[in-house]
Amino acid sequence: MNRLDLSLTKDRLVSYHDLMTHKLTTKFIDTRNPNPAKREDYRDTVVPGLVLRVNKSGTKTFSFHKRINGKMKRLTIGQFGPFSLNDARERARQILYEVETGKFEQNTGIEVKTKPTLGDVIPDYIEKYAKVHNRDFERKEAQLAKFTTLHGKWINEIKRADVVKACDTIQESAPIGVNRALAHLKHLMGWSVERGIIDASPIAGMKPPSKEKPRERVLSDDELGVLWQASDDEGYPFGDCMKLLILSGQRRAEVAEMRWSELDLENRLWTLPSTRAKNGRQHTVPITDAMLNVLHRIPKFIGSDFVFTTKGTTPISGFGRLKKRLDKSLPKDAEPWTPHDLRRTMSTNMAQLGVPQPVTEALLNHKTGVVSGVAAIYNVYSYADEKRDALEQWNSHVGQLTKPALLPEIPRIGLA
Repeated sequence: MNRLDLSLTKDRLVSYHDLMTHKLTTKFIDTRNPNPAKREDYRDTVVPGLVLRVNKSGTKTFSFHKRINGKMKRLTIGQFGPFSLNDARERARQILYEVETGKFEQNTGIEVKTKPTLGDVIPDYIEKYAKVHNRDFERKEAQLAKFTTLHGKWINEIKRADVVKACDTIQESAPIGVNRALAHLKHLMGWSVERGIIDASPIAGMKPPSKEKPRERVLSDDELGVLWQASDDEGYPFGDCMKLLILSGQRRAEVAEMRWSELDLENRLWTLPSTRAKNGRQHTVPITDAMLNVLHRIPKFIGSDFVFTTKGTTPISGFGRLKKRLDKSLPKDAEPWTPHDLRRTMSTNMAQLGVPQPVTEALLNHKTGVVSGVAAIYNVYSYADEKRDALEQWNSHVGQLTKPALLPEIPRIGLA
């Protein structure tokens, strides 16, 4: 008899009788799509105790649920694919026999492991770390989901060679994205070390597989003018959001998730709270005449604080589709660009306009090395006047490129 390879885990267990009940079939398992909101468990009606878990990442894992010595236990059998339904049922029957005959404690024919699989650790990591510390935890979850070939492995048995092989597979479809995925996995492994799940990270010090070139894309004046006109045609909310991205030079998420409560239109200041700023520092952005002109055109949703929204309850999303529409306005031979390139474009033009680098860095809310050490700690000077003057110069430059679309005053159109 082959020794069973099982994992005894202590993750959040629901009552066995509360699980969804279904006669498991291979077709049923194949057609189970992941629920992005939660993981789902299905209790088999053929073999008592056998459960199929479908994680949010899409991995499907067999486990055995049974009360042993008064405590509910979940024993991971293995991932669907390497383990067929018949294999899982055979192993579940063997465990059930061992438990019912009192031989389970002797581990007769059973190898019990106390370490979870990577697929077990990922949801725990997302819940206990990423959701607490990262605003974009969903992106982190999506990156970790790329390591599907490792999800069924015991985390303490994952070797560097396993990760290298997984990265090779990811790199085929995401030559640069593999670096991001590896960075998130390295952090998860470090977190697992801190919590005592594993003794050491197998990929500590592992270098990114792909060599990255720093982005240097700066949009030309002609391209800026075309994008402005295309944004004007888009209108509210995406077109107006793009205009403020061009005029303010702030990050896409920071502008897209802008709140009316952050805006002081009378004193012409936008105060970005530390909870929304990427670097965790409160940031003030002057509101220029051109920016005010855009804001005055934007309708307010009753009962909503979001400036850019389609439903009033959430900020806008779907910039990938917007970019495809904007790309059609540019020449076919134009270099690829991203909304983040607009910040570099503004920074480059400000240098040409003679704006000092510390002022530009302060306006972009960068953690710069220009002011460092004790000076950085005690430097409370925010370059308020200089930032306003610099942004006015940049907006004036944009205005010359976008006439007459930028200049006319259009009255507020009322409440949405």
